[in-house]
Amino acid sequence: MSGGQVIVLVIVLLVLAVVAVLAVRATRRRKLQSTFGPEYDRVVADTGNRADAEKELQERQKRHAELELKELSPEASARYRSSWEEVQIQFVDSPGEAVSTADELVTRLVADRGYPTADYDDQLANLSVEHARTLSHYRDAHEISTRSRNGEASTEDLRQALVHYRALFADLLGEEPVQPAATKTVNNSDVTGPRPDATSR
Repeated sequence: MSGGQVIVLVIVLLVLAVVAVLAVRATRRRKLQSTFGPEYDRVVADTGNRADAEKELQERQKRHAELELKELSPEASARYRSSWEEVQIQFVDSPGEAVSTADELVTRLVADRGYPTADYDDQLANLSVEHARTLSHYRDAHEISTRSRNGEASTEDLRQALVHYRALFADLLGEEPVQPAATKTVNNSDVTGPRPDATSR
């Protein structure tokens, strides 16, 4: 083999190696985008670097794999549904207290599913692996709940908070999250759409 042929062969091998690396990265990116949905774009925006964002999301997957997650028993699920109905009823007369109760109920459900709840940011990161589609709801609900404690949330804000909490609540119970478009007026005790036990599974 001549020197020229060796050089051509080396170039071809280098090109193939680069193509293989790019293909692996593209596949990994698609999987992360599929898993994390809008959370992928959020992390990219927060880090300002796609490579760093993907590294962070892979780390989340590793930490998530170490958690001992569990499904709720039918009895526990029924108790949570009943508790949520009580929150809806409470909202009619005490919207602020209802949102506070909803926050506590969702946090308890998160813990019962096996997720650590000591640190809010870590909690979001862990939930993002399997519940990314409802994570923005949880963030919005938490933000309104915080404003409510400071007396800065309107009744409509509080109603929206309950809608947002309901989305993650349903997701954690394995139900289809209720969309905001399905919400009703604050004068109706069913402020967050269909009853939990009437939600399609």
